[in-house]
Amino acid sequence: MSVRRKLGALLYHTVAKRLPVSYSSLHLGQTALRRFCGKLMLAECGKEVNIEKNAIFSEKVTLGDRSGIGINAKIYGTCHIGDHVMMGADVTIITRNHEFARTDIPMMEQGFRPEEPVFIGNDVWIGDRVMIMPGVHIGDGCIIGGGTVVTKDIPAYTIAAGVPARVLRTR
Repeated sequence: MSVRRKLGALLYHTVAKRLPVSYSSLHLGQTALRRFCGKLMLAECGKEVNIEKNAIFSEKVTLGDRSGIGINAKIYGTCHIGDHVMMGADVTIITRNHEFARTDIPMMEQGFRPEEPVFIGNDVWIGDRVMIMPGVHIGDGCIIGGGTVVTKDIPAYTIAAGVPARVLRTR
């Protein structure tokens, strides 16, 4: 990890992550500070991004212009987030999973499957408590309903919801 990323991580995890949400009546510069930390920590960080309180994210995340990482979000591994993406609270994005093929060895001793990056297009709205599984591609202009578990690709300009996610209609 580079010095720049270490400095950003230190500042983010000790101070910025704990500051009030961006829409709080307390204006302590929390949005600007978290944005600054994101620019130091992330693989790529666009203009006017918003990283909310208590978000946890990998340095392998790319965050497009005017996009956000929601309150208490958890983004593990490589995730490409496009421009103008809105993300609700408690979103989890997973890019790898446990290996479980063998039955003669406990699953916890089988290691992990290879990482499968997640791709989120431009102008996407992800509701609260959505879980996005490894390798998923969410197309441009999608709306993902709150509480949805996305296990497969979602075509552009569709609205998806449910467990597992299914396309409800197009926009």
